[in-house]
Amino acid sequence: MRAIWTGAIGFGLVNIPIKIYSATQSSALDLDMLDRKDRSNIRYKRINENTGKEVIWDNIVKGYLLKDKYVVLEDSDFEEASPEKNKMINLHSFVKIEEIDSIYFETPYYLEPAKGGQKAYQLLLKALEKSKTAGLGSFVMRNVENLAVVKPHQNFLILNKIRFEEEIRATDDLKLPGNVRLKKEEMDMALQLIKQHSHPFDISKYKNEYMAELLKIIKQKAKGKHTSIRKIKVEDTTSADLLSKLKASLA
Repeated sequence: MRAIWTGAIGFGLVNIPIKIYSATQSSALDLDMLDRKDRSNIRYKRINENTGKEVIWDNIVKGYLLKDKYVVLEDSDFEEASPEKNKMINLHSFVKIEEIDSIYFETPYYLEPAKGGQKAYQLLLKALEKSKTAGLGSFVMRNVENLAVVKPHQNFLILNKIRFEEEIRATDDLKLPGNVRLKKEEMDMALQLIKQHSHPFDISKYKNEYMAELLKIIKQKAKGKHTSIRKIKVEDTTSADLLSKLKASLA
């Protein structure tokens, strides 16, 4: 693995040098875009909309449109905006992880102690385990500020990026059910159905089955075989059918 960020965790006046590694990888198939006519790869070009000419990476800069005029930002400007957050993850509070709604969680990363930081890293890990808390802080990565929690995971620390409150959309436009009257029998059966299918969580039981099936189709097509499309019709359960469907589910 290659580190994607290096810096330190600020724990009071203790600075713990760390490296950040991506904790996830895609299980989707790597599909290329092709021209249907001759199977040639489709390439994207960075075109100057005024000249129509391709622009090399070294000549591309980032700009912000302000009052109908672009202000160009250099690498130094991103650093200057918050130099400490480019190098530090300051843990400014500690929270119970169950207090953070799952809607805020985003990307997980592994944290590894850098040279000289092993003892302080281990101290923070054990202290978080004993207190059953996670450290809440913020840092800048790839020119974007991120809110994050640092928490123990097995025998190491993991960092989870979490969304800011302002990034969560309001639900005003959703057409949600009002006070729908539910029968006691319907609720009892729903709870019974949940109990019947309740098991300890085991992530190893779940695989990306869709991608496995898609790969089978790819291999069949490579051999000149064509698969037939299975027609699936999903029937929505109406209020009148709810009780009978619950009974059938339990049976």
